[in-house]
Amino acid sequence: MTSSPDPVAHPKRRAVRIAAAGLGVGAGIGLLASVATSGLAAYFARRVVIPEQAPEELEILHVDGFDDDMHVHLAADDETLVNGRYGLHFDSGAGHAQIGDIVEYDPVSRTVSREVLAVTAGDLRTARRGRWTGVFYPHPDATGLPYEDVTLESDVGDLPAWFFPTTADTPLDTWAILVHGRGGSRAEGLKAAPVLNDLRIPALAISYRNDPEVPVGSTARYGLGDTEWIDVDVAIDHALAQGAKKVVVFGWSMGAAIAFQAASRGRNREHIAALVLDGPVVDWYDVLDHQARINFLPTPVARLALDMLTRPWARRITGLETPLDLNRMDWVRRAAELDTRVLLIHSDDDDFVPSGPSHALASVRRDLVTMPHYEKARHTKEWNVDPDRWNDDVANFIETHVLDLAEITR
Repeated sequence: MTSSPDPVAHPKRRAVRIAAAGLGVGAGIGLLASVATSGLAAYFARRVVIPEQAPEELEILHVDGFDDDMHVHLAADDETLVNGRYGLHFDSGAGHAQIGDIVEYDPVSRTVSREVLAVTAGDLRTARRGRWTGVFYPHPDATGLPYEDVTLESDVGDLPAWFFPTTADTPLDTWAILVHGRGGSRAEGLKAAPVLNDLRIPALAISYRNDPEVPVGSTARYGLGDTEWIDVDVAIDHALAQGAKKVVVFGWSMGAAIAFQAASRGRNREHIAALVLDGPVVDWYDVLDHQARINFLPTPVARLALDMLTRPWARRITGLETPLDLNRMDWVRRAAELDTRVLLIHSDDDDFVPSGPSHALASVRRDLVTMPHYEKARHTKEWNVDPDRWNDDVANFIETHVLDLAEITR
């Protein structure tokens, strides 16, 4: 009886087995790579739509001086080295200080000393970490203007808002609706309150669905403007009921995407006379591609994440009730459909929402879009860098394109 040959003694058979084993290893690696890609894409997609508060990571080194001449010493970075007026949150958001211009910069230690204009809440002297922000006025009290707390009623529940009636004896019947960006609060819009008061324009600074102050539990998901515009319609309902004839919708960052949708889809769109948009999201594809690049996400991961946001099959992954229509929020592609006057305020060094799509829209719709040049304000901080210029640009646009002579002279 002949024994079975030793497979080691037959190179061809051994080669077949090695090849088969290699295919198994390759398939395993491919499977792992696929799982890793899907997991990373799911994480990125959820990060885009889940509301979150930015961490307080800025090092506060020390505070010196007296209350009327106080300085704060901070770690120097791309944000703290730009002159202007800013906010500094600390103590997990419970504290807030208004910060002024640079007093001294030490390039060796990479530290910067800045004026403290006011501490609006908390004890800055004991703070060790903070968050740099464009929110200069954390609450209407800080503006020195009269205001009222109001509640708007939406399909998702009550929406807190602040109403600024203006100090004028004869307020105009043009109102402003102030819409903050992703991860922000209605305080973001307060920087517009002084110039609107000067123009005699009443204003509503609104919250909207999925804001921290409009809780819906752990299922809260931003619609990136594809759903929040409904709450702008509610705000316009309130303005019209109080005597407004038309409105100007202001939007910061994602608030701009919301404003575009309200102007194109809202039942009150005929009452929207203009949009004033700061650091606007004009094209979500461009923004999300940029965010993927700066976070070193491979192109396949980024593309899969975008697919997850727009496809019904990924609802269980993203937590979105309905997929997002990013094409509907691409206003470079939809430029021919634009029928509302727009002021775009967008700094060319914006490293969060690139200004390219804003320039593209302004270029192809010069008949409707005004875009002054800003180059060093980063994301939505054009007012902070130069409030006088920002106020002038806004006032000139509204007086030229929104208000009629009878309104102005009334």
